[in-house]
This record gives sequence, structure tokens and C-alpha cells, in this order.
Amino acid sequence: MSVESLFCVAGKNVVLTGGAGVLCRELAVALVRGGASVVLIGRTLEKLQAVAEQCRQAAAGCGSAANVFALAADVTNESQVRAACLQSVEKLGGLDVLINGAGGNKREATARPDHLFFDIPPAALREVFDLNNIGTMLPCQVFGQVLAKQQAGNIINFTSMAAFRPLTNVVGYAAAKAAISNFTQWLAVYMAGISPNIRVNAIAPGFFLTEQNRFLLTDQTTGGLTPRGQAVIGHTPMKRFGDPADLIGALFYLVSDASRFVTGSVLAVDGGFNAFAGV
Repeated sequence: MSVESLFCVAGKNVVLTGGAGVLCRELAVALVRGGASVVLIGRTLEKLQAVAEQCRQAAAGCGSAANVFALAADVTNESQVRAACLQSVEKLGGLDVLINGAGGNKREATARPDHLFFDIPPAALREVFDLNNIGTMLPCQVFGQVLAKQQAGNIINFTSMAAFRPLTNVVGYAAAKAAISNFTQWLAVYMAGISPNIRVNAIAPGFFLTEQNRFLLTDQTTGGLTPRGQAVIGHTPMKRFGDPADLIGALFYLVSDASRFVTGSVLAVDGGFNAFAGV
């Protein structure tokens, strides 16, 4: 098998939740350019359709046609997820890969000098837990059942650096992402018991500027780094935030046959943040 075919994603039928997000938008374009057929799932159809159009333009620039669809669904709502699953399989003609990209943080669920841990509303914590945990576990149940019936497939979850070591302030998010890492390993074992041809892994991005964490890392007034942003760069050996394109190689590795003997793993894409002890 050639290296090119080893990392090939062409012909893969992929469902990507959180498809309108900063990171997943880049991944969707890359998958379509690589020849995969993709269904984008998220809460806002208009945003998903804009990403789908971006995918089509990128594919056209490569001289190929894009097979990409947009479906509005709340990944924490069982009936909507089940409906999206039925539509996705119908539109794609099958299912090979589920990528759980939906997730994020909420300012009200963070602890800050002006907003102590003791004052965080339970509703804010529930929202963060539901979006990240239920928003991952529910699609794994619904789409995972399709993979179980066909005895083959691939699930890729998204966790975080906060899962490796609890980060200050983001108490709800850190706990939620740690749960996803644990769940990824649990599900990998469970699905392998159904079929050794079903793999479950996760990607743990380091610090990327997204809509959810921009308020923590950059000063909204000056545009410069906050003290927290400066601390992150100081603890990242590669001395920069991640670029969404930095995730493409890791995703292609996990989606393709290059990782066919890899399951239950959490792949860090963090510029060395997790390896650095600070001294």
C-alpha cells in the first residue's frame, strides 16, 4: 500500500457535528477536497450552508465536485439526532465516519476574579456539560448503532488540553472534556467488542483561538494577549496558538487506514503544551 493510499479519505462517508465552528469548518473543507462525502450538522442551517458552499468552492478549485450537505440539528436533542442520522445515511448512501466536533465553553461557567466558582450558576454548568458530553455521547449512540449493525466504522471525538490537566478558570469545560476522554476509551473497548473493525479515538487540540475562548486569551479592547494568553504562549514550546489547518493531518490520520490499528487513543495537537512542565 502506497503512502498516498494509506492516508486517503476519498470515498469516505463522513458526518461532522459542529460543522459551522471555526475548527470544524476547516476540517470540512479539507475532507471534501480529499474526496470525502460530508454531512455537516449544527444548530444553525444558514451557517452550515455557508460552510457547505465554501467546501464546494474549494473542491471546484481542485477540479472536483463536492458532495456535501447541511442538516440543522441540536446534538443534545435525541429526536433531532435520530432524524439527522436517518437523513445523513440517506444522503450519503452509507456511513463510515462520525466526527463529534460540537462542543465549547460558556463564559458564565468559568471562574474569574469577578465571578467566583461559588457563584457559577448550575444552569451554566449544565449547558456546558450537555453541549460537550451529551452532545458527544448521544450521536455516538445513534450513529454508532449504524456502525454496529454494519460491523465497521470510525468515531472521532474532540476533547481538549483541559482533559489532560485541569486548567484554571474553565472549571465546567475542563470537567466536561475530561469526561469525553474517558468516554472515548470506554467506547473504543465497547465497540471493539462488537466488531474489531470499529475504531474510536479522539483529538485533543491545544490552544486555538475560537469563538468560545477568544475572550479568555485576547483583550477585546486592545486586541493583544491577556495575561492568560501570554501564559499559554509561554507554556507552549512552539510559541504560538494553533491554526485550524494544523488539525487536518491528525484528522486524516485517524479517518484513514493509516490508523487502522489505533483505537482508544487521544491524539494531542498542541505545539508541545502537554509535554512542557514549565521549567
